[in-house]
Amino acid sequence: MQLNIRNETDRLKAVVLGQPGSMGKPPVPEETYDAKSYESAVKGIYPAEEAVFREMSAFAQVLQKYDVQVFRPWNIEHCNQVFARDVGFVIDDKIINSNIIPTRENEKEAYEVVYSQIPYNRIFNLPERAHVEGGDVVLYNDMVFVGLYSGADYANLKSARTNLYAFHFLKELFPEKTLIPLELKKHDTDPRQGILHLDCTFMPVSRNRALIYKAGFRSENDYYRLMDIFGKENLFEITQEEMYQMYTNVFSISPDVVVSEEHFNRLNNHLEKEWGMTVERVPYREISKMGGLLRCSTFPLIRTTD
Repeated sequence: MQLNIRNETDRLKAVVLGQPGSMGKPPVPEETYDAKSYESAVKGIYPAEEAVFREMSAFAQVLQKYDVQVFRPWNIEHCNQVFARDVGFVIDDKIINSNIIPTRENEKEAYEVVYSQIPYNRIFNLPERAHVEGGDVVLYNDMVFVGLYSGADYANLKSARTNLYAFHFLKELFPEKTLIPLELKKHDTDPRQGILHLDCTFMPVSRNRALIYKAGFRSENDYYRLMDIFGKENLFEITQEEMYQMYTNVFSISPDVVVSEEHFNRLNNHLEKEWGMTVERVPYREISKMGGLLRCSTFPLIRTTD
């Protein structure tokens, strides 16, 4: 397999889609990894496996409609494998194994179905000290945006997934790229106050156009830096409530086609009427209760410019 991922919007050819089989029993609040899952566990609204299966099946059907080759990880009993984005990510022709939360390490073995098709010299493991997950890495051609947290309380926050050490490691691994660190606000129990991953507050969806939540960054300077890169007219700004619903976590199949949650009315109408995009609406509200949405469920392998 010849990996090729340079941005978030080129024509998608191959992707790993997480899978809902054998999720196990709903977690208690103390077992959750993020604020949205914590809230769902406390309120008793954590999604049932049947609902997750229906929503992921709808997403898979859209991918197949556009002739995308879809891989699925092997099923691991009693393990939530919905969010493939956490396990690894591709930059150009290299695949990076994430150092994910230790209690999720066993998920990695389920991706042998993909890794067995990739040359060993294209697979990179991170140093133990380098913590990064795919949701914090957003590609924009020669730029790589990396969401991170460098506060002194990093080790005490479950929602702090990417550190400065990982940023510098990626910078050395891709010297030809411009890597841009973006500091995110964190909160383990209130999903309206913290940002789990960069793709929960910022996401390019088409050529030079992106979705953004200004208050998700620890410094407004990061927001204004993104505004300088994209132009204010090319940014769709979302509200706190829309961030909570995960408006930015949509998934582009091409520069003209995006998969979005069916209830994101203000966003979907803007994408269609103002930016001229085709919006494929799917139900994904139940999955959002676990702290991720459409982009979180994917692990893109190949995109092309045709």
